Amino acid sequence: MLFDTILPADSVEFCPHPDAQDILVCGTYNLVKSDEIIRTRPQKRNGHCLVFKCPSDTEHFEKIQEIAYPAIPDMKCKATLAIASSEGDVFLLNWDPDESRLGETTHKCVASSSETLCLSLDWSNRLHPDSNLGKLVVSLSDGSLALLQPTESALVCADTWQAHEYEPWIAAWNYWDTNIIYSGGDDFKLKAWDIRTGVHEPLSVNRRSFEAGVTTIQNHPYIENLLAVGSYDCSVRLFDTRNLLKPLSQTSSLGGGIWRAKWHPSPSRKFDLLVACMHDGFKILQFEESGSNLAELSPPFHSNIIQRFDAHGSLAYGVDWSFAPPKDGKTGIASCSFYDHALHIWRG
Repeated sequence: MLFDTILPADSVEFCPHPDAQDILVCGTYNLVKSDEIIRTRPQKRNGHCLVFKCPSDTEHFEKIQEIAYPAIPDMKCKATLAIASSEGDVFLLNWDPDESRLGETTHKCVASSSETLCLSLDWSNRLHPDSNLGKLVVSLSDGSLALLQPTESALVCADTWQAHEYEPWIAAWNYWDTNIIYSGGDDFKLKAWDIRTGVHEPLSVNRRSFEAGVTTIQNHPYIENLLAVGSYDCSVRLFDTRNLLKPLSQTSSLGGGIWRAKWHPSPSRKFDLLVACMHDGFKILQFEESGSNLAELSPPFHSNIIQRFDAHGSLAYGVDWSFAPPKDGKTGIASCSFYDHALHIWRG
């Protein structure tokens, strides 16, 4: 099923909460066109958070809510939805089960100045979500990262530091050890940071493995030391978090540059990786399990493209697996694309 998001779409997230697994959010990002006379002013960007109800037994979905924001480069959903805005703010919203909708913004945390974009964010407790907020890491367009720490009822910006020479497209937690943060940038570097020892010097820097900017990072939810990293160089690399200087494997020629890569949420399909390939649609990679090598992190690893989805007409950006039970062995997938402002629901 296709939905026209009107504004360019770049981010989708299914809700993992057991009471809201039929809920999908989609973020949009629109650069407001300006007249030549006022182009010296900061560019304006607007967007909205679209909320959909997606029953697990069908590929149909219904828009139930629309909330206006500045442009939204990224979102991360658990019981609380975190929205990264193009004006340096992070918005938090809670799902209201009684009203079956997102409540009003419960908190706005200033991560940077209004001229700086929040490019990505990640919750520290996505592996074991609970009623606590958890910490957030936010990557910012000026090359820095921001650490947001919870108080009794909100988040405060506890620290910021210069992390990359150019845009850090992605920041992500080690879900198994939430003292560790990973980041990747347009400077072709993958970095690790330890928030216990001060974040102004990285734990490690990999500057040799990538031929273009690092765009997406996700720790595996079932294999502790396994990290998937995507790049503009059309490759997905797997790393052992104990040695980020050399990849365990590299799947190349995926086409179009990688923007997002997400492991399947079910342990029965823990070797399946969903990938947004920008100029070449969406793909599901399946890594071989021979000899349980992947779980033991004993390379070499090989992957096959077991499914692709090419219905989008422009940049393949946002993608996510549904947490709801599969139908006929297939999991619900949402994907969105930019210039054709399209949102699709499909199964894989």
